[in-house]
Amino acid sequence: MQYLDTSERLYLERQVTLARAIFVALSLVALLETSTGPMPRASVVFLSIYLIYFLAALIAALSERFFSEHPLRLPLPLDFLILAVFLYLTPSVTAFWFLFLFAVFALATRGNTRAMLALVTLAPAGVIARLAVEYPFRWNSVWHWIAIGAGTLVSGLGMGFLGAREREYLGRQQFLKRITSLLQFNRGLSESIRQALAELAIAFECEQACLATYDDELERLFVWKVAASDHEARGPETSPMKEADAFLMDSLETSMCWEFKNGRGEGFGWDRRTGKFYRNVPAPPASTKEKFGARSLLAVTIEADGQPAGRVVLINPQRRFTTSDLRWLEAIVRHIGPPLENVFLLRSLRARAIESERSRISRDLHDGILQTLLSLNIQLEVLRIKAEQKPEQVGADFTGLQKTVRQEGEELRRMVTDMRPLRVDSADMRELMHGFAERFRNESGLKLDLFINDQNMRVPDRLCRELFQIYREALHNIKKHAKASHVVVKLGQDDTRVFLVIDDNGTGFSFSGHYASEDLDRLRLGPISIKERARSVGGTLTVESNPGHGARLTIEIPLN
Repeated sequence: MQYLDTSERLYLERQVTLARAIFVALSLVALLETSTGPMPRASVVFLSIYLIYFLAALIAALSERFFSEHPLRLPLPLDFLILAVFLYLTPSVTAFWFLFLFAVFALATRGNTRAMLALVTLAPAGVIARLAVEYPFRWNSVWHWIAIGAGTLVSGLGMGFLGAREREYLGRQQFLKRITSLLQFNRGLSESIRQALAELAIAFECEQACLATYDDELERLFVWKVAASDHEARGPETSPMKEADAFLMDSLETSMCWEFKNGRGEGFGWDRRTGKFYRNVPAPPASTKEKFGARSLLAVTIEADGQPAGRVVLINPQRRFTTSDLRWLEAIVRHIGPPLENVFLLRSLRARAIESERSRISRDLHDGILQTLLSLNIQLEVLRIKAEQKPEQVGADFTGLQKTVRQEGEELRRMVTDMRPLRVDSADMRELMHGFAERFRNESGLKLDLFINDQNMRVPDRLCRELFQIYREALHNIKKHAKASHVVVKLGQDDTRVFLVIDDNGTGFSFSGHYASEDLDRLRLGPISIKERARSVGGTLTVESNPGHGARLTIEIPLN
């Protein structure tokens, strides 16, 4: 966590600038309050000039949102020089402490740990030396000087700890933000996991980071293994569930660290639900060492839908893992669990949508073109026989066959067109629907009334795309199967939902009544592909059917 991005560095710089002004002001107040003799003019003038300068720097820092840069940024070594000069000028240890604490804080927040420790070590000696010069030596003063030196040391260490924690906190927040941003559906599942695991391997300085998850439906384990140097996304290794113990290390309720040694090994850990520390953490199975090639490992459980779903495992660090490492890894895994789960769910939804689309295309080909080709083959055989017996009657039959071939060619062309990627947004939705309605009227000869209630659609592009696909598919189904003469389509929205209603006066479905989505799923009724499209965007399909008198499809999609 040594490197911070621009926004975090700017935040710390502003913190240092603000702390400088505050501590200089406190130092000046302490100097004036603790002076028992003549006013220390040199010290007061020195601090006043310093304070005025950094009040101007503070104003510049606070106004940096309006001005891209400000010139009043003092190099940190000059602060140390000022600290030494002030120690020489002032007889007040209290006034010196404030400047000293600021310098320690500035060093700690900038990550200069060695310089901070050196200053904390040298400052007590400087203070004691200053007191020895200012006041005559007496044995009864020694304890007083030691107490002041110890107070300087302890306060310096405490302030350094606070500054270091501030920097660590910002670094960790930046890391969580960066690793979460890597888990994006548009990157692809394997690439997202590769980048996130590579970040973990770099952050914890280990050879390899692994993610092991299991799928109950498939009864398979999926294991991603990524080294920090890997730059190519690879799919997971798959294993049967009988190898689960090797990858998941028996109990998913235990967060653990383990070092494999010649004997049994040793480790530490706790119950991830209660935080109860185990005196003797359960050792991972012997097969774990072989599967991961591990000498040492850190393992934390990742959840999906509130239930354990797998393990994140860090393998073979360059240094020994600590309890702080295990707690930090737990925090990271809790943070990335929801976005990672979303990536898995979206991948599953996409796979289901692809499967549904393939099933629809397969049904359309089987019920449409393939059946027609089979019929054409039979008719051609009949014509061949007829041509041998009654050649004068073959002409009319050929005309009918040509008409059938032409119709099926148009249907195939439509299917190919519908399979092309479609870009629809709310601004174009109205125009696209009217354009398709006009083509539908010309091609089918049916009367179509289209009503779009809202002149300015405010619907996400993905919903617009699915709605348009549903609209187009429903009209094609009516054209092919319903034997209707009139179709009415209504599109509208309110504050919470967008809805599409498609009404025709055709033959209707084979069933009668009003059926909600749950009923259609339970009874396996209704147009499957339209149901799946509506479900993929969180919507519902309702079907009203009156055989011989038409049908109505109602699609409702929530806008939240």
